[in-house]
Amino acid sequence: MKKEELIKCIDKLETPKILIIGDFALDEMVYGTTERISREAPVLILEHYETKKILGAASNASNNVSSLNKGKAAALGVYGDDYYGRELIKILNEKNIDTSLMVMDETRKTTTKTRISGSCNQSITQQIVRIDRQTKTPLNEKTEQKIIENIKKSVKNFDGIILSDYHLGCLTENIVKSAIDEAKKYNKIIVADIQKNMEKYKGVTAITPNQPDTEKQVGFFIKDDDTLKKAGEKLLNDLKLEKVLLTRGENGMALFEKKEDKIDFQKVSAFNKKEVFDVTGAGDTVVATFTLGLCAGLSAQTAMYLGNLAASIVIRYFGCHTVTTDDLKQELT
Repeated sequence: MKKEELIKCIDKLETPKILIIGDFALDEMVYGTTERISREAPVLILEHYETKKILGAASNASNNVSSLNKGKAAALGVYGDDYYGRELIKILNEKNIDTSLMVMDETRKTTTKTRISGSCNQSITQQIVRIDRQTKTPLNEKTEQKIIENIKKSVKNFDGIILSDYHLGCLTENIVKSAIDEAKKYNKIIVADIQKNMEKYKGVTAITPNQPDTEKQVGFFIKDDDTLKKAGEKLLNDLKLEKVLLTRGENGMALFEKKEDKIDFQKVSAFNKKEVFDVTGAGDTVVATFTLGLCAGLSAQTAMYLGNLAASIVIRYFGCHTVTTDDLKQELT
């Protein structure tokens, strides 16, 4: 495809409205400089100098969508009645993500991962400890029903749905079924970014698993094109999907798509293998770009190409990062 045609495709990413349903979380980054060893215990004393709060998990997927489509994104998930819950909603709103469908549950903690990092003179900043605040049990019936009600009243207003499953309890079987049923009812594209328990997502339009998780699901290792094709076809058939976008790290991506009575298989090599600093959140970038592409009417192959291009940009940054359509265009020059 010519550069001019790709730029037109990139512009189309700004049009679709996307609903993101899943496990919303906040990443808190605490930084300090090492002062000395404590007299109370053999631990470092850090002089705090900065705290950053970053959107993670489904929040990052939402942030990636909003960054690409200029704020046409809505979040549907759970947060707690706590400080971090209020911070999560505030930051989502700052990123032009609609939070009116989010459900507060006072019995749950807002999922927050606090990373404490330190440095000293002539040393790099290194993570010392991580503190996780989360409730991993499935939602209670009251909260689950509220989310299902919000799904039923909102899906018709969007062009596509992303299910972002980080296995923190929000995407119960009932919620997933409701999202799939509503998507089919209104003929909407629904894409699931999942790591395990893939059977729960039978009937979605597409899934975007990575290769290690795919290998666990299909029960064999992907060693060459033959086993790659076998894995993709198995996912398509077992889960009754239209498409599978398999992310393969430094080996790029593979796309499997049902076309009438045959399965189309295509690969794309990874861009930018040399400037990889951090792959954190790259999967969220891929599912956001791929879903926007499908909802904009682009071919699955073009949507894959743009997802690959977007991922090649975000991995150059430490921590979760987002891209804009201007970033994608700039990368083509």
